[in-house]
Amino acid sequence: MTGNHWNLPAEWAPQSAVLLAWPHIGTDWVERLADVEDTYVALVKAITRFQPVRIIVSSDELKRHASALLCVAHVDLNTVCWVQADYDDTWLRDSGPITLRTDDGRSLLLDFRFTGWGGRFEASRDDALVAQLRTAGIFGNAAYERIDFALEGGAIDVDGEGSLLSTWQCLHERHPDSSRADIEECLLRVLRQDRLLWLEHGYLEGDDTDAHIDTLARFASPTRIVYQSCDDPADSHYVELQAMGEELAALRTANGESYELFALPWAKPIIDEGRRLAASYANFLIINGAVLMPAYGDPADIRAAEALAKAFPDREIVPVPCRPLIWQNGSLHCITMQLPQGLQSAGVLDAA
Repeated sequence: MTGNHWNLPAEWAPQSAVLLAWPHIGTDWVERLADVEDTYVALVKAITRFQPVRIIVSSDELKRHASALLCVAHVDLNTVCWVQADYDDTWLRDSGPITLRTDDGRSLLLDFRFTGWGGRFEASRDDALVAQLRTAGIFGNAAYERIDFALEGGAIDVDGEGSLLSTWQCLHERHPDSSRADIEECLLRVLRQDRLLWLEHGYLEGDDTDAHIDTLARFASPTRIVYQSCDDPADSHYVELQAMGEELAALRTANGESYELFALPWAKPIIDEGRRLAASYANFLIINGAVLMPAYGDPADIRAAEALAKAFPDREIVPVPCRPLIWQNGSLHCITMQLPQGLQSAGVLDAA
């Protein structure tokens, strides 16, 4: 790779920080805000053991409130940077920037159109978020490109070497009038990838993203894939997730070899007010030196940590309690966006 070649780094590439947006009464978390804030505090505490966190807040008051919660939890606030912006909700994986890098240190922010998962929810402020943050200066001198194509970060996963993994269901739902060839051509061109590996199967009850890949299957290296399995024939997910596992077994690396597959265990159904929640262990976050794993208070948490330890033998596996998050149909990876090493502002981020 030459110094002028743009690349979309894999999540395990070195990072400068993780970007979050703090929940507040104006977001969909309002009914269970205290429980969700507990998860955010635990998440920030886990991340700051390894690297900085950048937290978006909607007001000075929210910054003071969040700071107080983090102080009580003994989070080192020297590892936390704040920036003020307007946002509809806190799903930064889907509304945050997708960042390309070159090996000579340049960054390009790709700002895809965010439609609230196909128009399900109001998303105008989230759609403008990347541009807002760029104006606030939190991305330094990174280049910026607005992409007139609907795409959420949770819909894609890459190995850092030119392979892109996604689900046909999600991309087809976002672009029902486009052919598979047209969607594939756009993604490969804009994301600077060599090939796209489509999955035709896989879904979770309670998921309103139309089968985001980050709830189903994730690269752990250019030769390894971790995926959510289901071993209960009586479960409604069994047929689809078994079929997805067979699809993954049929995939080949860029060198024509089979992927090493790591199956994640299946948690017992979590029912809330008669609705099953989408509890996926595949929604983990890779950071510098660690993998943060969503924990749901289920016996399968332990086996999920063991599976991830095998897939990421050089990283610490850190469980983060995420049961409150799945009430809104997402989990740990969905509320975060990693920022590659080198993507940082020149000064202190204290815009709030």
